[in-house]
Amino acid sequence: MKWFVRKDIDGFFGLAIDNLIQFLLILHLCQVLVGIPADFVYGRTLPGAAISLLLGNLFYSWQAVRIGRALGRDDLTALPYGINTVSLFAFILFIMAPVYRETGDWRLAWQLGVLACLLSGVIEFAGAFVAGWLRRVTPRAALLASLAGIAIGFISMDFALRTWTNPLVALLPLGVILIQYFARIRFPFGLPGGLVAVVLGTVLAWATGMMDGAALSRSTAALGLHPPLPAWGALALLGDGRIWGYLSVILPMGLFNLVGSLQNLESAEAAGDPYPARSSLAVNGGGSMVAALLGSCFPTTIYIGHPGWKGLGARAGYSWLNGVFFLVVCLTGSTALISAAVPLEAGIAIVFWIGIVIGAQAFQAVPRSHAPAVVVGLFPALAGWGLLLIQQGIGPTGDLQGLIDQGILSGGLPGMIALSQGMIFSAMILAATCVFIIERRLFVAALWAAAAAVLSFFGAIHACEIRGADVLGSFGFGAGLDFALGYAMVAALLALTAWWLHRTGQDTRPVDTPEG
Repeated sequence: MKWFVRKDIDGFFGLAIDNLIQFLLILHLCQVLVGIPADFVYGRTLPGAAISLLLGNLFYSWQAVRIGRALGRDDLTALPYGINTVSLFAFILFIMAPVYRETGDWRLAWQLGVLACLLSGVIEFAGAFVAGWLRRVTPRAALLASLAGIAIGFISMDFALRTWTNPLVALLPLGVILIQYFARIRFPFGLPGGLVAVVLGTVLAWATGMMDGAALSRSTAALGLHPPLPAWGALALLGDGRIWGYLSVILPMGLFNLVGSLQNLESAEAAGDPYPARSSLAVNGGGSMVAALLGSCFPTTIYIGHPGWKGLGARAGYSWLNGVFFLVVCLTGSTALISAAVPLEAGIAIVFWIGIVIGAQAFQAVPRSHAPAVVVGLFPALAGWGLLLIQQGIGPTGDLQGLIDQGILSGGLPGMIALSQGMIFSAMILAATCVFIIERRLFVAALWAAAAAVLSFFGAIHACEIRGADVLGSFGFGAGLDFALGYAMVAALLALTAWWLHRTGQDTRPVDTPEG
């Protein structure tokens, strides 16, 4: 097991582009929605995020090398690691932006965002010590199905739409990636496919006039040394009680990140790379805490996509390369310069391909009879993706409730909204319930349905409120009562059926094939 192989270059391009998108989102949303000056984002927020990326990527690279050498293998792929996209949006939209609108104080909004990131990291760190049990009791199909839904909807479909929006620039890089990684054809001189795709896409973007030379010139204004600085001042707000009012956002996000990272560990094991849950998740949570203490408001996470990077041939090197790259980029203020010089369309083919591989893995790494459960587990993420398209279509000033009241999209829109809320939990529960029904372990299936009833009752899944174009989680006692009662009836039905089968002595062996 080596610290670097040639294929790590391809993996690096894919992971770096994915992370670069998150950094550009941070830069844009912090300025537009929270009023944070660009200089402050470059000088305080991004350096803290870069340090957390460096430490996490170094650990996961070291972990891959250590375990690979212990097993006598040279083909382990380090766990991918980066900024958590869901938490990024949640903390800005539901904590930082409301505080800024209410007080007009961007610095206070930033400080509360820092505390939210810190508390989320604490939740993830603490959860690392019980996640192993959750992984043992949850079927693989349930852990992989929600990842597949997210990969198909939010990764592959999103980047597919970007590709066909700019076909002159994006289709040729996609062809390069498909030739090398579907057909396993090597390019002359051993050139990595990711490098070839990015270079060709960049040349085409500038040749077709897609890029803005003036924007490239303006981006140099941010260049300079931006060392990370501690954010001790934000810790003082722990005592004034204001942050505790946002626990309804922080707690679900912390649990969401924990479960998502756990699913990614299962995905890695399904691809042949066994990593311990406790240390992997503890470092994941520790990375978020380090980010917060250095001024970042955005938790880090074990990324979706391990089988894709493994399919690229990446090993340990792509991870530490990513950490070092963003350390240099953020400490020198080069984020805007890179985004102005290299179009996303030049590299999204790599991430697009990774989403395809993740979706395929959910079917390939589970028993054939569990495939229907995987399909069921896709629905919540696909509902979330559909809702996102509708929100983008009506714009930030749109009125979702008005569309429902007027009968426009009313046939499926309420269900789409409900199914999308807490999608990573609901996908896992629905798929697990189906797995145990397929296996005729109906009492266990009833327990999973009962868990859905409890989560619905307190609003962790399905419950929400609509404000304009935004759909906000609704947490509290009885928040999702209708859904809870529905799941409770399903749980009772499953338990009664299990009792009846046992009492009548009917066959309870699992059905091995759909035909059977």
